[in-house]
Amino acid sequence: MAKKKDSLLDSCITRRAFLLGSGAVVAGTVLLTTVPGFEGRAMAARMTTYPRKKIGRLSRLKVDSPVEFTYPDSGKNSRCILVKLGVPAGGGIGRMRDVVAFNTLCTHMGGGLSRMYKSADKVLGPCPFHQSTFDLTRHGMIVSGHATESLPQVLLELDGDDIYAVGMIGLIYGRYDNLKG
Repeated sequence: MAKKKDSLLDSCITRRAFLLGSGAVVAGTVLLTTVPGFEGRAMAARMTTYPRKKIGRLSRLKVDSPVEFTYPDSGKNSRCILVKLGVPAGGGIGRMRDVVAFNTLCTHMGGGLSRMYKSADKVLGPCPFHQSTFDLTRHGMIVSGHATESLPQVLLELDGDDIYAVGMIGLIYGRYDNLKG
């Protein structure tokens, strides 16, 4: 019995061995970044630049009347809506922060939602495929249905009365890169 107990203790790592091993890993990581040509590969982040596209005028928007547009390109899965909700919304612009825009493809299977805006609840849906519904006041968050991701939200910028689309939060259904359709 004593022999079994000793073999169990022998298989455990000591504090000293743990600290030496951890120190070696940290030192190796620090030294590795000093190798010529390595520093740029591990640390550099690539920035994606979306086009800046005028999509409407603030003064022409009416509460609960969506305006359709395409962004970031003119592809068929780039259909979006711009809508003045009449209530503050996440990512909203304007004096009341109530103007938002979203891609209109359901994130579950790409069902078209462009004509599915429900003004009473400020939602987009239900999707014709599996009934997914998205809350436009909360960054396009899923309310019900099979979808597991929020709708891609179009980032908006206000320049005087002009509204510009300047980026996206989220991935458009069917794409691995929003800018490479």
